[in-house]
Amino acid sequence: MYNKMQKVFLVGIGMGTVDTMTEEAMKVVRFSDCIIGAERMLALFADLEMHKLSEYRPARIREYIENHREYQRIAVVLSGDTGFYSGAKQLVSELTDYEVELVPGISSVVYLAARCQVSWEDAKLLSLHGRRTNFVDAIVRNRKTFLLLGQKGCGEMICDKLAYYGISQGNAHIGKNLSCENEEIVTKPLQELRPEDLEGLAVVLIENPAPEERICRTLREEEFIRGRVPMTKEEVRTVSLAKLGLTRDAVLYDVGAGTGTIAIEAALRSGDMRIYAIEKNKEGVELIRQNARRFKVDQVEIVEGVAPDILEKLEPPTHAFIGGSDGNLKEILRCLKAKNPEVRIVMTCISLDTMREVMEAVAEGLLREPEILQISVARSKKLGRHHMMHGENPIYIVSEQEGK
Repeated sequence: MYNKMQKVFLVGIGMGTVDTMTEEAMKVVRFSDCIIGAERMLALFADLEMHKLSEYRPARIREYIENHREYQRIAVVLSGDTGFYSGAKQLVSELTDYEVELVPGISSVVYLAARCQVSWEDAKLLSLHGRRTNFVDAIVRNRKTFLLLGQKGCGEMICDKLAYYGISQGNAHIGKNLSCENEEIVTKPLQELRPEDLEGLAVVLIENPAPEERICRTLREEEFIRGRVPMTKEEVRTVSLAKLGLTRDAVLYDVGAGTGTIAIEAALRSGDMRIYAIEKNKEGVELIRQNARRFKVDQVEIVEGVAPDILEKLEPPTHAFIGGSDGNLKEILRCLKAKNPEVRIVMTCISLDTMREVMEAVAEGLLREPEILQISVARSKKLGRHHMMHGENPIYIVSEQEGK
């Protein structure tokens, strides 16, 4: 049931000047009894003679509205557009007892796209303002990526990651103080980008002329940097990932990650995943780091240490792959189940000794009626005029059945 005595308008006011406000937005503000917003936004309406409250926190805004029933039409002014990384989203949830109307505005992305004479319907749109965002994946996969900036140190962080992952092809269009008298729009090659170019309240359009367009990418073994650390074979990796049933925003543990093949291939399937590659071997840790850099998977976090102890500090997993347990399989399973009883677990076993541990875990209730596959792979090799098949060691793939 709405509070019918008061109506709240959430008004997108565009870039921050009256010139970029829509006529509808200006009309709503002028005919309101009260205006609420951040100080710099209220300054636009200094000539309007109505009550103004400097506030941006949703709970405080609601409290103020509740305590001032005399104001029947209330305008909450918000920068940009109400549907694009706006405080309007939280306010709508906070003001469920009130009639709320959203008035759209011109976003900085729309404005910069127009100034640069490019379309934005085929671009990836992200905000780095106070958010943990995998912008590296977005830039690698898209021809156009818009980034909303504003967080202190954001410029240095972006330039460091672009340099680390070797992303240097393409251009950056940087817009600052958009629509104001001191508006500045600069275009630079990515390789010439500097941290100071991206500081402050800015929006940047990054154009990548050759984005990665492959999906569900399966990596060949020779694509990885190798060492003396064991590697999950390509065919085994493919089946294991299928059994994991990863979701777009999964939290994946790769326990005993080795060279990082599972973690990295999973990361290439979705930039929204959070992936922890857990490895105790120092050579393995370095190989994971090199491979993650090679494939530009910024969401893979390397955790050096022995499971299960090292897992305690990590967020709960939705999925876990166990490629090596060093004799701690049952302890690892107990830790995973304690962190999330519904975690989806897949593991590979090469020895009968590890399979004995698996069956003990089943008997103790640590695994729910697992499906056990044995994979035998043979590859052809040319010997003189003939082609002969050479078999690899058979591998067991153990996965819990969903719903059991």
